[in-house]
Amino acid sequence: MRASNPDKIRRLQTAVREAYSAAAIKPQGEHPFPVGRAFAESLGYPKDQIDALPPVAVEAFSGVSNVSVFATIPIGSRVLDLGCGAGLDSLIAAKRAGDSGMVLGVDFSEAMLARAHLAAIEARIENVTFCRAEVEKLPIKSGSIDVALVNGIFNLNPLRSDIFAELVRVLRPGGAVYAAELILRELLPQEVLDSEPDWFA
Repeated sequence: MRASNPDKIRRLQTAVREAYSAAAIKPQGEHPFPVGRAFAESLGYPKDQIDALPPVAVEAFSGVSNVSVFATIPIGSRVLDLGCGAGLDSLIAAKRAGDSGMVLGVDFSEAMLARAHLAAIEARIENVTFCRAEVEKLPIKSGSIDVALVNGIFNLNPLRSDIFAELVRVLRPGGAVYAAELILRELLPQEVLDSEPDWFA
């Protein structure tokens, strides 16, 4: 899908938001992507770290890698979790950043954010905040982030150039972005690329 068509972009974003919100509302249901604890473990999240998190965050997890585990997050870091979903990566990052650090989780799904808020309360983790925002228009001060985590959102949003520009803007000089994404091994047929239901094109 070409990013130059505003109507198609809006329809795509609405479809993705609805699908991820459905996973937040009923994670045990059928979804077009993997969801939950078993999937998180298959991506390499350590069992002890998952055990230490509230089920409300774990059961609705959907990402593409264990980005909050492999990222370098020094104590005291200001961390952005872009596309935080139910908050699993945000909570892990908050623990790693310590009480002197802080994590901001951003997502466009109110249902996912509701889970993330509840998870932080249940885990008694106070150095994390969640907010609703579009990832290509972040309500964040320029140069205020030390570490950004991005766990599988680029394939779901055609405004990738805008997202990269926002990451550059909000990171401090010398800051780091840790991103994971699905990669195609071969080109998709044109009819798939032109199909709105295929978010991963």
